Amino acid sequence: MKFIKRFNAFLDTHVNLNQARIDQLDDHVGAIGTFLETGDQDIADRFVQLIPQGSYAQRTIIRPVGPYDEFDADVLLEVEEDPTWEASDYVQNLYTSFRTSSRYRDMVDRKTHCVTVDYANEFHIDVVPYVKRHDEPYITNRKENQFELTNPEGFNVWLDDQNGIARGNLIKVIRLLKYLRDYKNTFSVKSVILTILLGERVNVAKLFTDAEHYRDLPTTLKNVIAALNTYLQANPIMPLISDPSCPSESFNHRWDQEEYANFRDQIKYYSDKIEDAYHESNQGLSLTKWQEVFGEEFGEKPVATAAMESAHVGRARDTEEFLEEKYGIPMRLNPAYKLRIDGRITPRNGFRTYSLRRHGNKVEKHRNITFRISLSIVPAPYDVYWKVRNFGDEAIEADCIRGQIVPDGGHHTKVEPTLFRGKHYVECYAVVNGICVAMDRHTVIIV
Repeated sequence: MKFIKRFNAFLDTHVNLNQARIDQLDDHVGAIGTFLETGDQDIADRFVQLIPQGSYAQRTIIRPVGPYDEFDADVLLEVEEDPTWEASDYVQNLYTSFRTSSRYRDMVDRKTHCVTVDYANEFHIDVVPYVKRHDEPYITNRKENQFELTNPEGFNVWLDDQNGIARGNLIKVIRLLKYLRDYKNTFSVKSVILTILLGERVNVAKLFTDAEHYRDLPTTLKNVIAALNTYLQANPIMPLISDPSCPSESFNHRWDQEEYANFRDQIKYYSDKIEDAYHESNQGLSLTKWQEVFGEEFGEKPVATAAMESAHVGRARDTEEFLEEKYGIPMRLNPAYKLRIDGRITPRNGFRTYSLRRHGNKVEKHRNITFRISLSIVPAPYDVYWKVRNFGDEAIEADCIRGQIVPDGGHHTKVEPTLFRGKHYVECYAVVNGICVAMDRHTVIIV
């Protein structure tokens, strides 16, 4: 059985990083950015922007499982290249900048590629210098004094695309597998490698033969893990694990054959367990089988999820609308058609414009975002509709959770201000002959 509500509750109460910690992390990242941009050190003169990276950008951070575990976040510090600096100078000069501050002096440590800012017993933030050289992106290696080609912004876009194919369920599957890794301690794998292995198993072609392949979280979990198991069993020797956004770079140096072989065995074990639990028709027996995978906490009643979903009740009007209810337009998504929207932050004094997806969909308050249909594989003519949905205390207190569906004005664009802190989304629908055949959702995280 699926237990969709129990999965959502389990994520909310045991897996997902809670909102208070996310807000705290965002605040600290913002403070670091302000310090590095406004100081009188060499780094400030070259400061361009901070870019969320890794699990922080990809929304795959999970709450610490053990009592002494911490979580971490990576941010890229984009700086203008200085032709007089060697590769090793970037980390060193960043470290020097932090050391001049009474606030950060005793919190920082130099690593090979970054400076770590340690918030004791809470989390740490890795600040990674990042430069554009000859229009190519590089991070810097302090120990080997080398510039290393990379494309972390492209990785963010790739994962966002794969998550869209999986109807937003891939990110949740990654979190669940990271939790399983940390909770069971039966296998070890770096988060970036796990993300690649899971993300590459999502395939839009699956939707042509099974439109429900990624219908919900437990179904996506079962199918993605089964696909990963098939791939691993076909490769007893560790295959090349390339960066999907920079194929010339691989992550094999961060794993070894022994760890890979164990991971391969464990994924087969858990894939079989998940398949058995999913297809078990007896409710009590199915729940027991799911608990064998994720622990007894999985059996908790989904009270937290229900409370979260109704958090606006009594504080804001529920104004969300749906195509079929408002316009009589049924939702029959066709995998042969594709619609993609991209949000771009419009510039203002002191800021640069940038693609929202490339920055982990994060943006500060009081900016404007222009959403545009950037890709459409839909037979013309078709009509376009938009929905903007807000979440979080600020939107609720302002009675502005929105969710109304409005027709496009003819330009296939929509401009929205960033007013309320929280995780929101914008959806776009393509309607052919009165039927919605394609849609896209763009997450917006306002910090």
